[in-house]
Amino acid sequence: MIEEPYRWVEAIGNRREYIEHQLAAGSPIACLAYKDGILLFTLSRERQKIFEIYDRIAMGAIGHPGDIERLRMAAIEVASTEGFTRSAQDVSLRRLANYSLSPALKTAFEQVYGAPYLARMIFAELGRGDDANLFVRLDYDGSIHTNGGMLYRGFENFGVISGTQHSTSQMEKFLKGQDFADSDLKHALSVALDAWIVGHLTAGSDTQDELPAPDKIASHRREQLASAVIEAAVLERSSNLPITYRALAGDDLASLQKAKN
Repeated sequence: MIEEPYRWVEAIGNRREYIEHQLAAGSPIACLAYKDGILLFTLSRERQKIFEIYDRIAMGAIGHPGDIERLRMAAIEVASTEGFTRSAQDVSLRRLANYSLSPALKTAFEQVYGAPYLARMIFAELGRGDDANLFVRLDYDGSIHTNGGMLYRGFENFGVISGTQHSTSQMEKFLKGQDFADSDLKHALSVALDAWIVGHLTAGSDTQDELPAPDKIASHRREQLASAVIEAAVLERSSNLPITYRALAGDDLASLQKAKN
């Protein structure tokens, strides 16, 4: 009987190690604010990783496709119910994360006799008026990481996820050194792509503290664009509709397509 708590702790540790191993190969996702809204960006080879959730909320995720789909549908249902019973103005990413998704993830992770969610998610919410944009990272264990807004900490203009914690921190380190908040979409796409490259290059190493050199980023950029598919979407401030989400294609991505040559 005395051993039961220790067995639970050991089981949780093993579960965490297993999930981290499963997520390690996930393609990074970079979300960043630019002059006209928010950009969500990744490179993929198979399944969709970026999704619309509600009028001003979008989501990117890595992990098991079935778990991602269940969490995506849960997010849509909660947001839609909130919007219907109250109003679209009452739908907020903070409430969605703190009172719905995070508790569900935490419960599934801690119930060792059930299956956890194999997923890591990044949510972006376009701020209304002068309100700051919000980026929220949700992990498989229910832990939440935001882009700021707390006492003594201003808002960061980005949010990222990757297969490993180290590559996630390296992407954040890279974006902190970039100037994109007042840029156009073309420049934002270029920065997002380089952030993805940083995450991809550092995913296999937990000891590389220095960011990859610019020439290595440029070389890897050409290699990846030649073999992967660009997946990107924006939440646009200039939209005349309540729904601000728009998937990017064609002319929107022309500047990056040229980089393949």
